[in-house]
Amino acid sequence: MLNFQLQMPTRILFGKGEVDDIGREAAKHGRKILLVTGRGSTKKSGVLDRVRRSLEGAGLEVIVFDRIEPNPRTTTVDEGGKLARVEKCDLIVALGGGSAMDAAKGIAAVAVSGRPIYEYLVGNKTGLWKELLPIREALPIITIPTLAATGSEANSGAVITHWESNEKASISGPALYPVAAILDPELTYTVPASYTADGCVDIFTHLYEGYLTGEGDARVQDEIAEGLMRTVIRFAKTALEQPDHYEARASILWASTLALIGIAGEGRGGAFPVHQMEHPLSGHYDISHGRGLAILTPAYYRYVYRERPERFAQLGRRVFGIQETDDLLAAEKSIAATEAWFKQIGAWDTLQNQGIQRDSLAGIASDAVRIGGRGKGYIPGIRELRESDVLSIYKACYE
Repeated sequence: MLNFQLQMPTRILFGKGEVDDIGREAAKHGRKILLVTGRGSTKKSGVLDRVRRSLEGAGLEVIVFDRIEPNPRTTTVDEGGKLARVEKCDLIVALGGGSAMDAAKGIAAVAVSGRPIYEYLVGNKTGLWKELLPIREALPIITIPTLAATGSEANSGAVITHWESNEKASISGPALYPVAAILDPELTYTVPASYTADGCVDIFTHLYEGYLTGEGDARVQDEIAEGLMRTVIRFAKTALEQPDHYEARASILWASTLALIGIAGEGRGGAFPVHQMEHPLSGHYDISHGRGLAILTPAYYRYVYRERPERFAQLGRRVFGIQETDDLLAAEKSIAATEAWFKQIGAWDTLQNQGIQRDSLAGIASDAVRIGGRGKGYIPGIRELRESDVLSIYKACYE
């Protein structure tokens, strides 16, 4: 096992009805709240009013910023940061899926620094991110996820899109850890089926990426990652068929959080090449992040599995129950099992079906390596993925 340092400072309130405690929890950290959310779903479900009532019932002043789009934009984050700064807000509350939570983290940083969030994005053409990251100053943040997917509710990262240049990249830093996260599984009941499926793929990908690419002999982390992957696979179909099945929703939501707070991956190293290849796809075409991961994963597996068949075989045996003793054959069956699960939950697709133009793939591959490679000229992983490799993977899952 490799040496590692792990920080998990977020206080977590988990379970039915916990969202109604947001007022009491928020009062510990501020008096004037910028409530960051999306443009419609939290209003339609009634949860926005529910959260606002709790906050105001605790004597807190609330300003609602309901401008967050899927794949949140730098312009929107800058607008929210300016609003929080002008109004002298002292706490950000994020209500929604990964987009709302990621945007809230950017807003919290911009509110303090006054800098455009684009300057912080990893790999941006200004290069300022090398000086500005990690982010050490931001307003405190409380997250309330309404979708199990990104794990942003309890970690220190976020992904933002600069639509003007189609650059989608990450920010991170210790100041972006939420001070608290309220995980109420009942809030995920009304999520559309496609969001649920794509979210499960995102969780699964957070787990398998480091599991397959990491070099450390981290057996404890392997067991944790494998157990969480099995949990997501087990409960995804149940959540799709019975949206108000509490145990399924609770299990997936908790798996989402645990997948990306370090305990499943620290000590083994590893990289996230599939995420790095997906980000410019949704940065250019605004597709669902989870759907993009589902499209890319089988093609990526097939491109690299022969270089590390034993890890793919282990995933297949321990997660999908594959009995094959030959590692290469077991790895191939693992790939087939993963793709079959994506199809079962309705997440599998092609780039063409998502409206992506074939003649744009070369440029997107270039962006993937520039941003995801952080100046190295390749995306790290099981093997170094250069532009030609990324383009080959894109073409393999185009139609």
